Amino acid sequence: MIRYAVVGAGWISQEAFMPAVALTGNSRMQAIVSGSPEAARKLAAFHGVPETIGYEGYDALLANDRIDAVYIALPNSMHADYAIRALRAGKHVMVEKPLATTLQESEAMVAAAQESGAFLMTAYRLHNEPGTHAMIEAVRSGKIGDPVYFAATFGFQSQLGNHRLKAGHWGGALPDVGVYCLNAARHVFAAEPIAVQAMASRPANDPRFAEIDASLAVTLRFPGERLAQFFCSFGSGMSESIRVVGATGELILDPAFKFESALRLTIRADGKEKTTAFDQVDHFAGQIAYFSECIAAKTPPEADGEEGLADMRALLAIDEAAKTGETVHLALHPFGAGIVPAMRRAFARTTKRLLL
Repeated sequence: MIRYAVVGAGWISQEAFMPAVALTGNSRMQAIVSGSPEAARKLAAFHGVPETIGYEGYDALLANDRIDAVYIALPNSMHADYAIRALRAGKHVMVEKPLATTLQESEAMVAAAQESGAFLMTAYRLHNEPGTHAMIEAVRSGKIGDPVYFAATFGFQSQLGNHRLKAGHWGGALPDVGVYCLNAARHVFAAEPIAVQAMASRPANDPRFAEIDASLAVTLRFPGERLAQFFCSFGSGMSESIRVVGATGELILDPAFKFESALRLTIRADGKEKTTAFDQVDHFAGQIAYFSECIAAKTPPEADGEEGLADMRALLAIDEAAKTGETVHLALHPFGAGIVPAMRRAFARTTKRLLL
């Protein structure tokens, strides 16, 4: 049984991570690390977690053998510090995306994992989700011919007061939801982008967007003359979709990204159309169970620090392109191993959750 400390007890931990742990059968929560003692105690009592600890006690927790791994769900600007401290203490780390806020931070996190031998996993929950696997397998098997174009949208109306609206934490739609679109494009093409263009929009007089852009539209060039585009937003109606156009057909995944959604895949090829509706599964239980299996087997996870670093390179290039209006070119990097069928996990969602 892999023992986790949850670092950061905000919405994503309460809504998604904490309820999922009990579903896995191979993981449990040992501690909640939070700056809100009362909330942490309530959550610990609800989920049966033995310990609650303030941030000042984090290093002492890492120094003992009561935990094996940490899940970091802090603002983006805090990812690197808390991950590196855990890795140097020999604890495995699952960190929410984006990996960090700069390439230097991201590379330091990867280096800390390599030096300690502990695993660093970027929390790409869709890498274990059945509908996402079906989409990738449809592309790989040639059901729509060679993929030539990728398009995605992920947007919704964000609420005033959310820390993701703060520039100081590298907030905004791009690192929060645009990363899903980017990551999907990379895996569909099994390649890294070599050039990006981007344009941002920010409505006047909307206090939510005093520090960040509301929406971004992005175009990416991949090797082999393949193109991708995506739109991400904190100021749009709910939209979460992927469309991949191949040489002989196309596929549509809609819904495509949210962990509350049951994914639905439509393939159009050879004059036929087939739609598959997937069962709603617990994305977080899938990725937690997978990571715990990797830890127990001493097998590095697929969505490791290098996978998070690959997205960081592109995210920062997109950010630069949006600010300058110029095409930003990226150095050619090899694509990683990619997701494989053995990573697929399917746990039914639980209704047991406490939101404070």
